[in-house]
Formats: sequence, C-alpha cells, structure tokens
Amino acid sequence: MLESLSSALAGVSLVQFALIAALALFASIVGGVSGYGTGALMPLVLVPIFGPEPVVPMLSISALVNNASRVGVYRHLVDWRRALVVLPAALPLCLLGAWGYTQLSGRGAALLIGSMMMLSVPLRRLLKRRGFGLSDRGLMLTSAGWGAVAGGTTGAGVMLLSMLMAAGLQGAAVIATDAVISIGIGVAKVLVFGLAGSLGLREIAIALLMGAMAVPGAFIARAMVDRMPLRVHTAILDAVVIVGGAVMLTAAITR
Repeated sequence: MLESLSSALAGVSLVQFALIAALALFASIVGGVSGYGTGALMPLVLVPIFGPEPVVPMLSISALVNNASRVGVYRHLVDWRRALVVLPAALPLCLLGAWGYTQLSGRGAALLIGSMMMLSVPLRRLLKRRGFGLSDRGLMLTSAGWGAVAGGTTGAGVMLLSMLMAAGLQGAAVIATDAVISIGIGVAKVLVFGLAGSLGLREIAIALLMGAMAVPGAFIARAMVDRMPLRVHTAILDAVVIVGGAVMLTAAITR
C-alpha cells in the first residue's frame, strides 16, 4: 500500500506539496468567511501540477472534509428546511454532470473549469444587483440546474450562495447551509468519479491533504468572521478568480 502510494506521488515535489497545503489553508479561511473560494482558488495550483482532468475529483473529496468542518463550526445556524429543498432537486442532475465531466478531454476540462471561474464573478454581481429573490418552489427549480453545473465543474459554489441569499438566508446561516448541501453533492460526485475510475491513490492523497488543512482554516475563519471587511476580501478574490480563469482558458486554447 505504502509502495503504491509512494509511486503515485513520485512526480510531486516537496515544494509542490507545500504550495498545495498553503493554498488549501488560505482557501479554507476564505471559504469559511465568505462561503465560497475553495473551488475557485485551488485549481490555480492544482492544474499546473496535475493537469485539469483530476482537479474536480480531487476537490470533490477534499470538499467533504472542508464542508464537514464548516458544519461543525456553524452547526447551530444550518437551515435544514432549505437544505432539504435544494438537495433532492440538485442530486439527479449533479450525477449526470459528474458523469459528463469524466467524458471530457484534458483540454475540454480546462475550458470548462476556466469558463466557470470567469463567469462566476459577473453572475454573482448581477444577481445581487437585481435583488434576485426565490420562493421554496423557485429554489427547488433553480437547484436542478445548479446541480448539473456543480456536478461537472469547480467553483459553482458561488451560484449556490446567491440562490440561498435570494431565498432569504443571511450571514453565517448561508455558509452553514451551503456546507450541508455541499456535503450531499460531494458524496454524489465522489461516487460517480470512483465508479468511472477517475479517483486513484494520488487524487485521494492530495484531496486528504487539502481536507486536513481545511480543519484549522474553519476555526480561523470563525475568529475572523466578525472582524474582516468582506468587501475588500471579496474584491481581491474576484480578481484572483478572473485572472486564474483567463490563464486556464488561454492555456487550453493555445495548447
């Protein structure tokens, strides 16, 4: 077992491990404060090291630990009713979206991830500016479409946050409820990727490393949540997401 793991990770240097761990901790703190960021930031270091194909499977596993830590921190704020509205509607198309991702080439995966990263910023701002509101029925309908996107991309969490806020959730309750929903979505994606053979020892090991960094990140985020100016951090994150998406798209188009 140890020999197989060592062989799977043979091409990853200590510097690359350190970069992944450091960005995972930072992304977990950002995600714990704002509710999104992990899926948008981690591809910036994962894609150059491993290529685009294993990124979504890796993030799907690490997200289980990441979101479980957030639920532990914010468990008293979870809106279980909204979570039960979203999950049954989102899961079927999430499974289909995850299966579709396994059929993509490396270039196709890079184009999809990069496009999603770049579109997530203007989409969030547009929904906020228009005062988008959702009833339970509207939340259920939009959850179906979101499930398809979440199944095959990374960084789709920003859409779920916008949906939950449009349904009336505010503050840390959005982060808590998002985390519960994301655990359900993550389990579905991991099952699909596992059955499709997209999860090997390398992907699992890197995902567990990122997940381990998420635990302290969640508690650091809770300490910061009442002190950090969200407007500044959001502006910085938006810039990083757009630039990272552009770099990924350029690389996919010119490769």
